[in-house]
Amino acid sequence: MADIRPFAAVMPPRDKAQKVAEPPYDVMNADEARRLAEGNPLSFLRVARAEIELAADIDPYSDEVYERALRNYRRLCREAPLTPDARPRYYVYSLLMNSRRQTGVVAAAAVDDYDSGVIRKHEKTRKDKEDDRTRHITTLRSQTGPVFLTYRDAAPVDTIVARTMGDEPVFDFVARDGIQHSGWRVADRDTDLLRRAFAEVPRLYIADGHHRAASASRTRAALSKRNAAHSGREEYNAFLGVIFPASQLRILPYNRVVVDLQERSPEAFREALAQTPFRLAPAASPVPPQGGTLHAYLEGRWWSLTYTGDRSRLSPVDQLDVSLLQNHILAPLLGIEDPRTSKRIDFVGGIRGTTELEKRVDAGKAAVAFSMFPTTLDQLMAISDADQIMPPKSTWFEPKLRDGLFIHDL
Repeated sequence: MADIRPFAAVMPPRDKAQKVAEPPYDVMNADEARRLAEGNPLSFLRVARAEIELAADIDPYSDEVYERALRNYRRLCREAPLTPDARPRYYVYSLLMNSRRQTGVVAAAAVDDYDSGVIRKHEKTRKDKEDDRTRHITTLRSQTGPVFLTYRDAAPVDTIVARTMGDEPVFDFVARDGIQHSGWRVADRDTDLLRRAFAEVPRLYIADGHHRAASASRTRAALSKRNAAHSGREEYNAFLGVIFPASQLRILPYNRVVVDLQERSPEAFREALAQTPFRLAPAASPVPPQGGTLHAYLEGRWWSLTYTGDRSRLSPVDQLDVSLLQNHILAPLLGIEDPRTSKRIDFVGGIRGTTELEKRVDAGKAAVAFSMFPTTLDQLMAISDADQIMPPKSTWFEPKLRDGLFIHDL
């Protein structure tokens, strides 16, 4: 069962939360991070992406970057100030986007649960990204961004969360993108109740933040070896997480654009598509109406590709629309065997809409774009439960959690 622990969060004051909070470090490049932080000395990107304060050509994994991150974290602790809570607690974090609210519990999730599989994963991690976040955590002795977790809804948790949201929030602001962020402390009277409620939850699932979770595990392994008095209750034995009920989450599609047709003309490519297990027809809309249907943008128009096979006979991973696209079109027709490493494919988060796909193809930056039906949470959980791995870029969760609102010092 899930071991979810209270912790003394390091937080900005209510009147500075909007200035400090920033999107996750890994949803933007350095130039975008630099623009977001410009003119704002309290921006948490100066901690999460400290290279933005250094030369544009600096190696983001150099010693200087991590040293600057530590210096900036200490400066924010003084100047914001970022202050640790008086005692360990649970917290509630709510995001409101376009009248749709998702609300989760902020807690320290046990690394043991991640290592043993109580916390399920569905994505491969890259060593270079693990190395980066592990070094960031160990240098700062702090986990500065949460892992986004989910679980099958549990009524006792819902009751405590609803009660907590009736109290005075510790922050409440609307970010520059129009998303409202609100946070509360869970009352002391509910601390044991909430812990017992999560102890009845059989599994948690990583929705987003696989590299942060893997880095927390590596950090625990490293720090416990150095600690002759290691007991298993040190703060490094848990990682910062926000845990949302599955019914509240929204997955957007993760669309694809391909730069060329591998020496085929558009006409020849359409003929090749007709030989795949998809039924090709003109599409009335850029957005697929259901799973098992992909839409392709080619030469200024949209085409529908409906899978004609029996998806129920496929494995949970092969049933995914992103897998159908990869296995029957990207690899055999376009020569993209590994989308993780290929320079001929790019991924476009669904928050940007299908107009971004049309724009890239119309401008000649891509030859074809694919609009996807989003992966469902049931599919994510089924794959995680089966110990299988999703293809890269299978899910895009929105809204994004903000870094800098709840920090877990080790």
